[in-house]
Amino acid sequence: MSPADGADVSLGSLTLGVRVGDGGQGEVYDVIGPGGLLYKSYREPGKAAGGELAALVALRQGLAPADRDRLDRETAWPLCRVMDGARTTGFLMNRAPDSMTWRTARGEARLTDLSYLLRAPKSAWQTVAQPSPAERYALVVAVVGLFQWLHTLGLVVGDVSQANVLWTVRPAPGPYLLDCDGVRLAGRPPVLEQADTPDWHDPLAAPGTITVDSDRYKVALVVGRVLSQDAYVAPGKPLQPLTGVLDDRRAEAVRALWQQASGPRGTRPHLAQWSTALAGRDTIRLMAAEPAPKPVVDRSKFDGPRTRGRITLRN
Repeated sequence: MSPADGADVSLGSLTLGVRVGDGGQGEVYDVIGPGGLLYKSYREPGKAAGGELAALVALRQGLAPADRDRLDRETAWPLCRVMDGARTTGFLMNRAPDSMTWRTARGEARLTDLSYLLRAPKSAWQTVAQPSPAERYALVVAVVGLFQWLHTLGLVVGDVSQANVLWTVRPAPGPYLLDCDGVRLAGRPPVLEQADTPDWHDPLAAPGTITVDSDRYKVALVVGRVLSQDAYVAPGKPLQPLTGVLDDRRAEAVRALWQQASGPRGTRPHLAQWSTALAGRDTIRLMAAEPAPKPVVDRSKFDGPRTRGRITLRN
């Protein structure tokens, strides 16, 4: 077994431990052995597009080392396919960081997903470290940055929900994306029929038609719901960020994009716009410089190239 190089692994070569996850399209098992890997087993392997899964594996292998490290650090990306003969049965992936899990009073391990940011804390999960306003803001910035980076790689994330985005504030605020076999290369089909989570779907997209524009709408949902600690607020409704999460300048910019996200397809804010709004930055373009007045001293000592440019204002 060598997932490091992306080569296919035989199902018969795996020693599986306990089942640690159960979703609509598959089950997740511990893999006994070095690496602490997990195996996602498809419920209906015959419906899996093995070639598309191989393309996701190849994308990771083709990244520069620093980018591959980031992909592994922030996503449960498919490391290699698991095969039963010529049939793709699933894939191997890394497990989420320990900092993104918590334990119940019974000692059961649970993943720290977005649901713990969207509702007021409950006594049943009091051991989940709640973020400060500054950490909540930083988490939103990090999630937007992750999705923006995935888009630059030519990817469409597709199914975004409170269940498949994990987070932590220890040692620093950061996200972790699950169900990455649901991500697809732009212009290509998904590995399995595209999933869409209720209350997290794009209302203007037909079922199963996930696009970059839908990603933009769903990122807006993440931004608004995490900032406001409201699991159901959506673009078109008033957005009330929690006290202390945004300063006045950022709040004004975020609310403007929030309303824009409720518009027609093709008009939703790009993720770079969210990054700019959250950073509290504006960019002012300078007009072309007027011709310089005729000098009254030796011209050769002062003439040089004229430039035009941009000034970026920061808080």
